[in-house]
Amino acid sequence: MLTNHRIAIYARVSTEEQAEFGYSIDAQLDTLRAYCNLHQKVIVGEYVDRGVSGKSIEGRYELQKLLRDAKQGLFDEVLVWKINRISRRTIDLLKIVEELSQKRITFRSFSENFETETAMGKFALQMLGAVGELERNTIVDNVRMGMKQRARSGQWNGGKVLGYRSSQAVRGQRHRKDSTLEIVPEEAAIVRKIFELYASGKGLKAIANQINREGHTTKRGNTFSTDSIKQIILNPVYVGKIRYLQHENWNERRRKGKNATPMLEDGGHEPIISEELWGKVQILQKSKAVTTSRTFDGKYTLTGLLRCPQCGAAMVASRTVNKLKDGSRIVRRYYSCGNFKSKGSSVCSANSVKAEYAESFVYQRLKEVINSERILADVISAMNQHRKGNTIPLQEELKAIRQKVESIEGKRQKYFGLFEDELVDRETLANRLEELKAEKERLLARKSEIEWELGNDNSQTVDFDYVRAILAQLDQLLFKASTGQIKSLLHLVIKQISIKNRKIEAIELNFDEDMQKHFLAAPSDDESEGAFSVLRPRPLLYKFSLVI
Repeated sequence: MLTNHRIAIYARVSTEEQAEFGYSIDAQLDTLRAYCNLHQKVIVGEYVDRGVSGKSIEGRYELQKLLRDAKQGLFDEVLVWKINRISRRTIDLLKIVEELSQKRITFRSFSENFETETAMGKFALQMLGAVGELERNTIVDNVRMGMKQRARSGQWNGGKVLGYRSSQAVRGQRHRKDSTLEIVPEEAAIVRKIFELYASGKGLKAIANQINREGHTTKRGNTFSTDSIKQIILNPVYVGKIRYLQHENWNERRRKGKNATPMLEDGGHEPIISEELWGKVQILQKSKAVTTSRTFDGKYTLTGLLRCPQCGAAMVASRTVNKLKDGSRIVRRYYSCGNFKSKGSSVCSANSVKAEYAESFVYQRLKEVINSERILADVISAMNQHRKGNTIPLQEELKAIRQKVESIEGKRQKYFGLFEDELVDRETLANRLEELKAEKERLLARKSEIEWELGNDNSQTVDFDYVRAILAQLDQLLFKASTGQIKSLLHLVIKQISIKNRKIEAIELNFDEDMQKHFLAAPSDDESEGAFSVLRPRPLLYKFSLVI
């Protein structure tokens, strides 16, 4: 039996799991603490993700902290209640366990009663991981099957849509709930207006501009864009239809998951527009959607990096074509506010910046900083001062959260006392305890996020020689790569470019592990966009932003 074996406990629960299956955080922790005490294992850290899905590690700050601490060798074993607490996807589970194994850290599951030190343990992990993913996929398939059947019968499968509100009706002996759509008159008027404006010949941007000027907003309270207008005029729900399976696996496949033949059934709800108006709009939209050949194919390498000085939106490609007296044409390239381009002048102004100026300025400024030690020293000094100052608000917030968590425990004891003195009834006590528990969970989740940020080298002073070496690698790439590669490189390394009076005010560079992995990697012969090669890459030790 190992003594003084350093254990890291990991626990996770999503809100749905705790409500349906009782996988409470407290129950997991109590079980694992008792196990460690029984086997004389020392718990050196508890990592708890509250109300977070196990589908991916995104947003799971405690798991990310655990993996970061594992690299530093702070424990010898990771203990979980069940393997699906780490991940519900087999590939992610195996990657995490392999990462731990490389640091000679054992992964152990209490419920399945195995560890990864032996060949059989590793085999059991793979099998149980596959079974867990099969269970999850089976549930997903059953839900999809049910939703498909609901769509076939003309029922709404949920979601927010302008012009309607979703209501539920209970029917049958099994108290089955059916979702139906009810018209919201004031929203339906906006939808009708959009269809009528499009049918009258107005374009998407003109409609968005007019609707925004009149003070209307989307279902979520945002201003209308050309895309939101387009989604409305293409949505058959407004003509009394139910559309389902328009996208498949949208979270993973995004636009590649668009279904060319979605289900389309007659719905049980009242239509907002007539078949005649719908048909007219669809014919117009198809005729306008015909792609025309581009007369100019400019290389906008800074698209999305410049920020509008008025509204903060990303600047997008723009151009004007002027006809000269001799009949020739001259094309002028600009970067203009994305909100203006998609939502119109009621939301923002163009705030255009000449593309040639912006691109030339950025390249030249990067070169100046890379090649001038004095400029680079001044920039790094200012950055280090800023990094130190940035941690103070987070530390203060963390202190306030700890105080609030302590006060919640005091409030719990107070309500128990009131209940014992018969000053509150059992129902009031239960409700108040539930409210305090929810508040504590929210505070602890935020505490995990802050601790992750504070521990992510945000306050660490960045060394001059280190930054100079990183920028030297950047220099090799910038002035040797193709145009397509330069664009990918700039989007990897530049966080944003600030504009003032149509001139560039500041360029913020961003250096993190993803940037290191993607372009300061091993030499590559791949010429595709985003593939770079550099000899003997220097390992990235810091995550930092550099304003030049």
